[in-house]
Amino acid sequence: MDTSRRHFINMCFKGGLSLSALTSFQLQAIDGLINSSQQLDDYKALVCIYLKGGNDSLNMLLPMQAEPLQNYLASRQDMAITEVTPISPLTTIEGGIGIPNSLSPLHTLFDQQRLAFVANVGSLITPLTLTQYKAKNAAIPKHLFSHNSQQATSMLGGEQNNTHHGWGAKLLEGLNSHHNFATNISLGGQNIWQTGDGTAPHSLSRSGALNIRAFTKDDHGNSFREQLINLLSEQQHPLKQAHQQALWSAIDNNDELYLALTASEEGAIFSNTLLSKKLQMVAKMISVNSKLNVKRQLFFVDMGGFDTHDNQVEKQPQLFSELANAMVEFDNAMQQQGMQDSVTSFTLSDFARSLSSNGDGTDHAWAGNQMVMGGAVNGGDIYGKLASFSLNSEFDVGGGRFIPQIANEQYFATLAKWYGASDSMIQDIFPTLSNFDNHYLGFI
Repeated sequence: MDTSRRHFINMCFKGGLSLSALTSFQLQAIDGLINSSQQLDDYKALVCIYLKGGNDSLNMLLPMQAEPLQNYLASRQDMAITEVTPISPLTTIEGGIGIPNSLSPLHTLFDQQRLAFVANVGSLITPLTLTQYKAKNAAIPKHLFSHNSQQATSMLGGEQNNTHHGWGAKLLEGLNSHHNFATNISLGGQNIWQTGDGTAPHSLSRSGALNIRAFTKDDHGNSFREQLINLLSEQQHPLKQAHQQALWSAIDNNDELYLALTASEEGAIFSNTLLSKKLQMVAKMISVNSKLNVKRQLFFVDMGGFDTHDNQVEKQPQLFSELANAMVEFDNAMQQQGMQDSVTSFTLSDFARSLSSNGDGTDHAWAGNQMVMGGAVNGGDIYGKLASFSLNSEFDVGGGRFIPQIANEQYFATLAKWYGASDSMIQDIFPTLSNFDNHYLGFI
């Protein structure tokens, strides 16, 4: 699709094209020093669907009857969801469990064991009791309930500790799969999860790569390119030279993507929602992975609107419906491509939200529920013990903010193991994992 140079420059300033290219250029100088690398014979991709704002995921798994239902209705009050689709997890849940009707498109995926829930998961340094939390005599994550801090913690894979390298980027670098810019693609702009020592996300819009008219391979384009090369080649300052190399690498990377995506087939049908269009572009990128010569890929896709302090009763069903439909459409696309066993999608968010109502919505909380989807997933089940549906219960730090019983690191380590990381690499990426008995949760 033709577009203006202004759009391209805007993308560069957002960081995706130029930063990705700059690190690729810098790595060319050390490529010759790499004598060996881990050989990857198969293709795998992780797709992070980040629900920005703090998803009220306590409304994703709902009690069906008896005391759990009564406790839920009493605690949630006007935020309670009563229109529920029953599900039958392999692990029996007393009183039964269901999902809101707005997530009902996922029911088939769950029954077909291509979707799993991970319950009661969140930021932890070590197992923590309510007594320890109140006494402050055990390690407690910093800046709980803060959007920026908890987004960073979830993308870093733990407490910040003066590092700004995300666990996704560390996976690519640990597998020596980061040199090709096409391994690390974001449809949500720059983010910590994909940023490391030697890699940064290459940003795409939901429309794909840009066709930069001024740099197309015709007589006029080549003339403009040559003039600009000559102008920039006169620069002697190292920073200006680095910027020159970054610019041309960005253009070359963009051209490569544009040509590959232009040749891709349309495939599955996607809705016209923002999340669906982003996942459609991810599907197109996956369809041309062999042309881009990549064995591992990371994709970051974000969806906003989950900070539901107000008007949650109206907003949440719309958010859940858009999410569920987009995930089903993406699953269909992966099946059509025959890539369902090679691509795993998972949800992530800042934090969950309070079990109690503020009168019009819910407020920042802690433990919540996540979803994992793909052909390799041991689906049809709920991993972990559900958070209580009662206020003032065993792990409630106040207002229905529950201490997680599964650490984010356990969730991430399970994904990393499937992706091809060794136990030692996983321990290096998630150093606090050793504080927990079960490193891997078994959902994949």
